[in-house]
Amino acid sequence: MKKCVVLLSGGLDSTTALLWARARYGEVRALTFDYGQRHRGEIRAARRTARRLGVPQAVLRLDLASVGGGSALTDRSIPLPRHRRVPRLKKDPPPTYVPFRNGIFLALAAAWAEARGITDLVCGFNVVDSPAYPDTSRAFVRAMSRAVNAGTRSAFGPPRLRIVIPFLTMKKSDIIGLGLRLGADYADTVTCYAGTPEPCGACSACLLRARAFRQAGRPDPLARKPRPKERR
Repeated sequence: MKKCVVLLSGGLDSTTALLWARARYGEVRALTFDYGQRHRGEIRAARRTARRLGVPQAVLRLDLASVGGGSALTDRSIPLPRHRRVPRLKKDPPPTYVPFRNGIFLALAAAWAEARGITDLVCGFNVVDSPAYPDTSRAFVRAMSRAVNAGTRSAFGPPRLRIVIPFLTMKKSDIIGLGLRLGADYADTVTCYAGTPEPCGACSACLLRARAFRQAGRPDPLARKPRPKERR
């Protein structure tokens, strides 16, 4: 029976990845990281999703804030960038980049999976809408795949560990469409970097989410409903 572990953050892409994996693997587990992120609501969202789908979940705790690096996601003294529209692409990582975060996650996930006889690590990495993060690129995944296979039992022979990235080159709107066909409940996801249950509408993650739902032709279940006008 083919087994996998899904790196489940509680966001839109990883939630879809969990559903994608359930349709393809005989045994699925979820692994979530509590790394000191300011948007801790995503951990609770991941727990709810795993519980609803009946997927065993583990939460690994680590302190990436102590690494430093000036990320707005782990250092609350750094204000989150606010935008009126999806920011243009730049050559440098954005202030919300956490140094080598996905590399650290994959290294821990590989150790966790190896200890349980699991070979496939499923990730919801996507570079179409967010190419400024170096630790989601295909080159990065290939390098990490070589590293985890050189530094685990796989170095002595099969089975090899695989990093599975089904959505890497998909538009986020297409990921949403796939997730809805698989039964995703996106009301139980957290995207906002500020950690609010509803999209703030000003951070890059919320703006990308809003654009993706518009392109998918679907309403975002987390979008705030307009308040009724007060009578004068």
